[in-house]
Amino acid sequence: MAVHNRSNYLFAGADCGGERAAAIYSLIGSAKLNGLNCEAYLRYVFAHIAEHPINKIDEMLPWCLASKLAQTRLAA
Repeated sequence: MAVHNRSNYLFAGADCGGERAAAIYSLIGSAKLNGLNCEAYLRYVFAHIAEHPINKIDEMLPWCLASKLAQTRLAA
């Protein structure tokens, strides 16, 4: 992380809030790099994560879902 970006995390409320924000930013960045519409990707994950087995949570990562979401027209 660049030095000038650290001030963005001052308003996260606590260290753990900044860590969560960084994780979400990374997930969104990965979705973009995989050619996904970020909002559609997050909607899909939020709609399906409750029924998804926890030991297979890596299947919900952007690069694992890219081809599936492209078939359902959720790609960018």
